[in-house]
Amino acid sequence: MKKNVGSLDKIIRLVLALILFSLFFVLDGNARYWALLGFVPLLTGFMNFCPLYSVFGCSTRPKAATEE
Repeated sequence: MKKNVGSLDKIIRLVLALILFSLFFVLDGNARYWALLGFVPLLTGFMNFCPLYSVFGCSTRPKAATEE
């Protein structure tokens, strides 16, 4: 599993995860469970790996860091 998430991308993913998790307390009824989608950016941010990026051959890491 090659890392393909850069530092700015990681920060954006973690902030997005926090926003999605906060929706759990704001939304009512069954709509609040959409907030659990926050686990996706949370996990991809912590693992520095995005499966969708690897499918498309993308990377937001600097070139020197991808050659590890």
